[in-house]
Amino acid sequence: MAQRQAIVLDSRIESVDQAEATAERVAASAGFDESERHRIAMAVREITVNAVMHGNAYDRGKKVTIEFQLSPDELVVKISDQGAGFDMEVVADPLAPENLLRASGRGIFLARAFMDQVDVQPSSAGTSVLLIKHRQPPLPTPPPHK
Repeated sequence: MAQRQAIVLDSRIESVDQAEATAERVAASAGFDESERHRIAMAVREITVNAVMHGNAYDRGKKVTIEFQLSPDELVVKISDQGAGFDMEVVADPLAPENLLRASGRGIFLARAFMDQVDVQPSSAGTSVLLIKHRQPPLPTPPPHK
């Protein structure tokens, strides 16, 4: 049975901390270890920063919605803004020599490094980013020694 939770945030940079903390709590309740929880929380943080800054352009009339869905197999996080959308083809490669020293531009790259799957769905009504982290099946319990 899937568990769902959603939060709606203002387009303020302070909302990013709330998104990260919620992701950390959800990942902990899902049983992810500390390093995986940190990766999940950082991916959510990076994409939420993009939603607030680039998607909604700090417009206080626009919201960022984050939906968490936990199933036995995976954690799915959907982060949606209400911006004008964007073209993934024009997103600069953060590993290109001319971009290595830039202070920004690594959000999607980092999310892809931290999560098992990242799907960006831009539209004129806003952008949604799906972050997926697979849950590892528990290790089998060894039979008792006789």
